[in-house]
Amino acid sequence: MEYTLSEANTSRIFARCGVVATLIGQLRYLGLFLVLVGAGLGLPVPEEVPIVAAAVLSHAGIFAWWLALPVILAGALTGDVILYWAGHHWGERLLDWRVVRRVLSRAREEQLKAAYREHGVKILLTARHVMGLRAAAFLTAGIARVPFGKFLAIDATAAVFGISASFGLAHVFADQVQGVLRDIHRVERWLTLVAVAAVAAWLVLGAYRRSRRP
Repeated sequence: MEYTLSEANTSRIFARCGVVATLIGQLRYLGLFLVLVGAGLGLPVPEEVPIVAAAVLSHAGIFAWWLALPVILAGALTGDVILYWAGHHWGERLLDWRVVRRVLSRAREEQLKAAYREHGVKILLTARHVMGLRAAAFLTAGIARVPFGKFLAIDATAAVFGISASFGLAHVFADQVQGVLRDIHRVERWLTLVAVAAVAAWLVLGAYRRSRRP
């Protein structure tokens, strides 16, 4: 069965997402990809906005879900890879750029590099889901020369599970999309609290173990 959305309904879906609405409305899958890349690079667009919008449009038959979901994953991972590549290519010279210092100071870079040495995999898994940490962590992964294959495998694993869950939830409950958005925000807040607590525990445990060494 194929669903259709009226122009008025489509407008309501994107009512508070002007740039997202324009890009996805005009460029469809390419627009969806570009929005996800921009979100990954730090633009003020919550990642769940294009994810939920694409899921609702897929539910309505305007997008094909089996195309929209891979496009979302590709866009999100592309943004992450660009950050990694920038860190790997320019190294600590990036920290001289004002726009980079907004998300990654020298002190924060040193903290993240130390965290990578102690908990590399865990930091990568956590960073994708923590607001304000993602860009800094992925830039530092490149600066610290984390192997690209390892970086991509871990980031892709986190993205596949997190994005697929958000997309699936929004697709199934498309008629209650506003409620879905609230649920996603609530889950993200809890995930963020758990992730921050876990990272703090790892760092404290690591410091304790180092202090016990002769």
